[in-house]
Amino acid sequence: VVAMTVADDASDTRRLAEAMKGRVGLILFAGGDGTARDIAGVVGEEVPILGIPAGVKMHSAIFARNPESAGRGAAEFLKTDRARTQRAEVLDIDEAARREGRLSTSLYGVVRTPDAAQVLQGAKAGGGGGLGELDAALGIYVAGMEPDTLYLLGPGTTMAALKARLSGHEGSLLGVDVARGGEIVAANASERDLVALLEGAPRARIALSVVGGQGFLLGRGNQQISPRVLRKVGLKNIDVFCASEKLARLSPAVLSVDTGDSRLDAELAGYRPVMTGANKSQVVRIAA
Repeated sequence: VVAMTVADDASDTRRLAEAMKGRVGLILFAGGDGTARDIAGVVGEEVPILGIPAGVKMHSAIFARNPESAGRGAAEFLKTDRARTQRAEVLDIDEAARREGRLSTSLYGVVRTPDAAQVLQGAKAGGGGGLGELDAALGIYVAGMEPDTLYLLGPGTTMAALKARLSGHEGSLLGVDVARGGEIVAANASERDLVALLEGAPRARIALSVVGGQGFLLGRGNQQISPRVLRKVGLKNIDVFCASEKLARLSPAVLSVDTGDSRLDAELAGYRPVMTGANKSQVVRIAA
């Protein structure tokens, strides 16, 4: 047992990780990429680590797909002394790129994690090239926006290209913005902001893109679009955009959701069209 008084900041995380080296078979932690960086910087490849997704950013390849799979993966790993590990990258947002309006990740270390492909999410893929055909689809979508409908626009480079076609506030790269009547009326909105705006809206839609390399549609970087928000908007009123090249690189070729509400995740599961170009779409399976 490791007993320690903590004040809940990064230095405490690093102290706890240091205390666990050589004393535990697995470090199971809850948080996001920042916490992963703190732990990785201390333990390196000495102790396997596995993340329970509970942060805003989870781009690293050491996070389970959801809290339940983290528990299953940890239990399976600790059942045997010969459990296999694999090397995995710890990633985080490149702040310099973000300030330039680009969404990119940087490598902050390599660690060991349980070798369990069915448990782990993949690492986020880089931004890649231009939007190509998808840019035309975004233009058509903006032109067809109904003036009395509230549009909740998710984060990411694809959605940033959509937001750039609207007037009003400058759209945020990493936040959820709200548009109505061809202009952005709320930038970087919180869940409370979204709920308040939805109260007076006769109709609403949600526009999302897919996290490259991971395939996450909800639950990674867009937690403001909560189960409460999703139910207010309606699950049929979700529009998904993704370049066909990005879809082709997904392995497995499915989209994932992790809203924190298992019943809602089950309702979202199934097949959904994904817009990949001008008047072009691809039907993709969503797995909870």
